[in-house]
Amino acid sequence: MDKNSDTLKLENQLCFPLYACSKEIVRRYKPYLDKIDLTYTQYITMMVMWEVKQINVKELGEKLYLDSGTLTPLLKKLESKDYVKRERSKHDERNLIVTITEKGEALKSKAVDIPEKVSACMTLSEEKAQALYSVLYEILDSME
Repeated sequence: MDKNSDTLKLENQLCFPLYACSKEIVRRYKPYLDKIDLTYTQYITMMVMWEVKQINVKELGEKLYLDSGTLTPLLKKLESKDYVKRERSKHDERNLIVTITEKGEALKSKAVDIPEKVSACMTLSEEKAQALYSVLYEILDSME
């Protein structure tokens, strides 16, 4: 087999274990998120909202690495659950502002133990987890 064929082997792809790990970790979140009626993407959106309380849609998309085509229906769904509200900026109507609601803020208490429960499913040491976190963000930063 020639060298070019080796580049197409699944075992030689860095992207594949990243993809598979991501999929498996999100699968571990699912039973906990089902209990609070959130998808993983809705959950990470709410994590940002619990932290910042108010943000414009463009900044939210940048934080989550999501485009507006994904973010718009996601925010509409969260708004229909009364977890966030969306409104045009009074200073610049081109900007859509997302604000957490009281109900959205109250949801935080139901979600607070989820990261610990999911972490318990993994056998990665804290040091290795921190190193992996750093490398993954280094990769993300290099792609911008």
